[in-house]
Amino acid sequence: MLQHVYERVSLARYLTQVIIATDDDRILREARRFGAQVRMTRSDHLSGTDRVAEIASTESAEWVVNVQGDEPLIDPNAIDTAILPLLDEPSIHMGTLKKRIEDPEELHDPNVVKVVTDRFENAIYFSRATIPYGRQEARGKDAPVHYKHIGLYVYRRDFLLRYSGLAVGPLEKSERLEQLRALENGFKIRVVETEYESVGVDTPEDLERVSKLFEASLAGVNRNG
Repeated sequence: MLQHVYERVSLARYLTQVIIATDDDRILREARRFGAQVRMTRSDHLSGTDRVAEIASTESAEWVVNVQGDEPLIDPNAIDTAILPLLDEPSIHMGTLKKRIEDPEELHDPNVVKVVTDRFENAIYFSRATIPYGRQEARGKDAPVHYKHIGLYVYRRDFLLRYSGLAVGPLEKSERLEQLRALENGFKIRVVETEYESVGVDTPEDLERVSKLFEASLAGVNRNG
């Protein structure tokens, strides 16, 4: 799974370097086996963001992208989509992705994080609740559109190095969503819409689902190629 993530991320056009960050010797050995660039980090980090920040502190890149290692179907185009709008906007410190919700069951699933944005596609709020709230009388063009958050992050490097030192506010504590720390401290998060459907692997059932999707994609390639 890790190798699939690494190889797909390496296909993104606007990334110049891909590094696997870990504190686990088993991951280190496996990453070296398939030829990945890998770095060991401290084992006391409270989040993946802190781990990425440790690596970023040793690099000179202006932007840093954090991709989770449990998404073997990550779309390289989604990474480029998140990066591009931020390159020429110095007021934006952080970027991420959103996708329109099409499955009604996801609206009320607290594990599917929802996001609302302003007219300029900057995040207003992230929540495990259904936002925006849809009044029963809202129909047609007045009906709300709901988006889920895709957990891929782009950081301006200097901001990433400050991030773990920002105050943790009541919204982050309540929702248990780390990205709210930026909003509670007054920083903008640009949220770009994508068609990419995030499929993370957190359980054996997730692994089985992703394996079937991967096999189906290979079958499609073989039919077309």
